[in-house]
Amino acid sequence: MTDHHTYGTSTHTVGELVRLVSDRLGLVLTERDSAYRGIHHLAGSPNRRIEIQPNPIPGDDGEDDRYAPRHSAAQVLLLTTTPVAEPALQARLASIEGLIHLNHETV
Repeated sequence: MTDHHTYGTSTHTVGELVRLVSDRLGLVLTERDSAYRGIHHLAGSPNRRIEIQPNPIPGDDGEDDRYAPRHSAAQVLLLTTTPVAEPALQARLASIEGLIHLNHETV
């Protein structure tokens, strides 16, 4: 089983959210660049993956697409993936002002 959560914000920039999450969770998020997702930040371990990225991502036609089109109002996304539910992680993220829980999936 894998537990996925999506959060979004229009209050914070990517850089601000990286700093807030790093401080709140004691993590180092590393900047990455990909043709599909553009510049994003990642903190990963064998049991947890946390990613922060802009919702607008590079499109094939030169126009930006949305990584999460159902949540187009969110300019910045935070994605978590864990093998099981982690209520303590969700509570810490919920305490960040302006960060809204958008979606939860268990696969």
